[in-house]
Amino acid sequence: MSQQSTEPTLTGVRNFRDVGGVPTADGRRLRHGLLFRSGHLAHATDEDAVFLGGLGLHTVFDFRNSADQALEGPDVELPGVRNVNIPLSDPADGAEFWKMVRDGELEQLRAVLADGQGAARMIASYRSMIKNRTAEHSRILHHLADDSVPALMHCAAGKDRAGLSVAVTLMALGVEQEAIEADYLQSNSPHRRYKMHRGSQGSVSPEVAELLSPLFDARAAYLHAALHTIEETWGGVERYLTDGLRLDAATRERLRARMLEDA
Repeated sequence: MSQQSTEPTLTGVRNFRDVGGVPTADGRRLRHGLLFRSGHLAHATDEDAVFLGGLGLHTVFDFRNSADQALEGPDVELPGVRNVNIPLSDPADGAEFWKMVRDGELEQLRAVLADGQGAARMIASYRSMIKNRTAEHSRILHHLADDSVPALMHCAAGKDRAGLSVAVTLMALGVEQEAIEADYLQSNSPHRRYKMHRGSQGSVSPEVAELLSPLFDARAAYLHAALHTIEETWGGVERYLTDGLRLDAATRERLRARMLEDA
């Protein structure tokens, strides 16, 4: 369809894009129109829903937890599209922290985010998702290999839980780290980013924006932390896929046959 080669401007859905075209190490590439990523769909407008409904989606993967869904709302319903909720974080994880981020005073934010604490928190989150969410990432890849494409993956902002799940998918497809990182960092484009707000107070001050920036950025250091965790825990991507995610050769070949094309 025509939208595959041009990126749409969606009013109520942030950070939407087609991951198609990413090259693999063996000279193939991910087909356009098969894997999309975005922020949550809870605030999609009627026009957004018409566009999303025209993508021919089989499955929407929602990586938010129940607390996220209560805060933001459920995804818009897309006729004929299956919604699969696979939380990649626990509702209690960081609930008090994020309340403080939304409502806290400057001194509170300094206490928990200054001096590299914000970035350290994000790095720890990525490492944890790799080590502790193998069953979930395995489930995602088996869904994709079996029947779930075209698919859209999203979390809240579409950069961390969705970003890492897309990265894991690209690893399974044989995409090299440089191309995985390039896709991941696209979430930093100004038109994709979520704007920072603090409750009813509107825009944040420059100092608060600086304190919060590690939480709103897609930083190469976060993705590198995930990759280092794979190396430390499994000795490399291949054993991570086979031992960690239980992705056997037949399933992986089925995944590649379904999602790749010659460049």
